[in-house]
Amino acid sequence: MTDTRPTILVVDDNADNLTLIRELLKNDYRALFATNGQQAMKLAKDTDVLDLILLDIMMPDVDGYEVCAELKATPQTAEIPVIFLTAKTEVEDERRGLDLGAVDYITKPISPPILQARIKNHLLIKEAQNSLKNQNDQLEVLVMERTRDLAETQEATIFALSTLAETRDNETGNHIRRTQHYVRTLAMTLRQHPRFADELTVGNIELIYKSAPLHDIGKVGVPDSILLKPGKLDDEEWVIMRMHSTYGRDAIVAAEVLLSSESSFLRYAREIAYGHHEKWDGTGYPLGLVGDKIPVSARLMAVADVYDALISRRVYKPPFPHEKAVSIIQAGHGNHFDPDMVDAFMEIAEEFRQIALQYSDE
Repeated sequence: MTDTRPTILVVDDNADNLTLIRELLKNDYRALFATNGQQAMKLAKDTDVLDLILLDIMMPDVDGYEVCAELKATPQTAEIPVIFLTAKTEVEDERRGLDLGAVDYITKPISPPILQARIKNHLLIKEAQNSLKNQNDQLEVLVMERTRDLAETQEATIFALSTLAETRDNETGNHIRRTQHYVRTLAMTLRQHPRFADELTVGNIELIYKSAPLHDIGKVGVPDSILLKPGKLDDEEWVIMRMHSTYGRDAIVAAEVLLSSESSFLRYAREIAYGHHEKWDGTGYPLGLVGDKIPVSARLMAVADVYDALISRRVYKPPFPHEKAVSIIQAGHGNHFDPDMVDAFMEIAEEFRQIALQYSDE
């Protein structure tokens, strides 16, 4: 039958002390004995489950202080409670022992009731600490699972909405995927820039990446006669088409109200849907915002969306070569686009081209 009693290691070089402690422990505990520091450290490291150590200080070769310091410096034994049993009665001796990590300090001659009470109390404390640690470990696992589930829910929600928008404007093909990757690539390039470092954290970039597919969600509110018109729009049609940024913003705001959260994961989706047609010089829509008043996420999407529109086939134009698209983006430096974003784009234009090839409509 397996002995389930708590296991205590007793370390003392005095045979009479070992005999006394053996008698005190034999009914309630499983006891191991060592007569010197080296033997004690070996037993402590070789024993699978050790619940507590009773440690003498004055021993030859390696004293109890050294043994305690070694035990606390070893991850395998660091959490085992150590109670010093010693004839050293000075306050400084006790302070030194407790500073080394011992949980208690009992002076000799040993009082059996006090020793038994201290052992019992420290084993109860250890059990409570272990229980709390297990609960914390379980809570951490649960939090990780819930966080993963939340992230998957967010991503699935955004993907479903963006797919809905794509079905209304099917000639764009992989436009949604390409722009999503353009945005992340550009944001990662800018995240160390002094103007963007606070906003473009790794976590925020990932959320912007996930939100980017909703940039044209408002197109679900545009009539087919305009959205799918095989040619350029007239002035009245263009006014209606431009409303898609407002339709998208309003739909996302409605979803945020249902979420009842000030830190809605749809924040960037809202900014992008409403602001990615704004221009740095204030000539964009729907509000004519200027410069830094345009959200960073919307400015990123503006570069990504225009580049992809340029290299893609439309009913009113053929696809432009990558080089021509790059030159047009460069020409928008400081008027259509944030100048620092254009500078970053020029550094990584080849990465945009590779993304376009990977997610080609062909």
